[in-house]
Amino acid sequence: MSNQPLVSIALCTYNGERYLKEQLDSIFAQTYPNLQVVAVDDASTDSTYDILKTYSGNYPQLQIYSNQTNLGFVKNFEKAISLCTGELIALSDQDDIWHPEKIALQVAAIKDNMFIYHDSEFVHEDGSPMNKRMTDVLNFYRGDHPEVFLFFNCVSGHSILMRRQLLEYALPLEAGYFHDWWLAYVAANLGTIDFIPQALVKYRQHDKSDTNILRLDRKTDKYKVSSVQNIERTRKWLARCASFEYNKDPKVIQSIYHAYIKRASTYLSFDLSALLFKKREYIFYVQKKSALSKLNFIYKQIWGSKVKTLFK
Repeated sequence: MSNQPLVSIALCTYNGERYLKEQLDSIFAQTYPNLQVVAVDDASTDSTYDILKTYSGNYPQLQIYSNQTNLGFVKNFEKAISLCTGELIALSDQDDIWHPEKIALQVAAIKDNMFIYHDSEFVHEDGSPMNKRMTDVLNFYRGDHPEVFLFFNCVSGHSILMRRQLLEYALPLEAGYFHDWWLAYVAANLGTIDFIPQALVKYRQHDKSDTNILRLDRKTDKYKVSSVQNIERTRKWLARCASFEYNKDPKVIQSIYHAYIKRASTYLSFDLSALLFKKREYIFYVQKKSALSKLNFIYKQIWGSKVKTLFK
């Protein structure tokens, strides 16, 4: 075990009594021997913390914490990650099911990358297969181009095994944005990321999940970049990316950010569309859409936000 680096698993819970035992069982069934599990409960009102206490009595590698007040999904993950002491850190939701070889395969595959992620299998609430994988929905990216993550994301937190070094640059996390998306952006600036094509997690999909990729039972997609209500949200995200101190190519990121600002304050703007077209190989990499669909997205960016408000 001494030659195998300590892997810390940051597990965040909130009112997760329904699925938590199944997830904990899959974590403690991992074949990788050198594990620390840091579970932080975000002021649950059900039996979630009691379940954690019971498991901590049986598994000494489990350390549990309880927040006095609810921090929210992102800040709770920040706290859990900060409490981890391992050289490598994995992230865990409370309602998935891990393949027993997940951590072992990721440790073997991380090599010189900032982090390694993997494919996942979508399952229904009851754990039955949906016969669909993450890679059926998105293209996975390996490499070091952060532009890939400016508008879209293919990395799910539950699939990440990252180097502790990444935290020095990625923290603090910002509430209101997906922590896995930010980690991917930072990692691509600092080094390279890679993925394992094997599905190593059964990724439970239900309408109350914070990580409901398929948007089950949601009438609107609130994360759609081109929607009126998300213009300000996207502006703030791009501002954060542009202000990152260690951007690999700051001029490119700044140009895209300023073009987005210009579009948000005018009726017509060609700058953003021109930049998106120039960088389309990377910006649209993760999208499984036709070239025509991507060109249509670029074309829509010509119309400024003031035009959009006329038709609200």
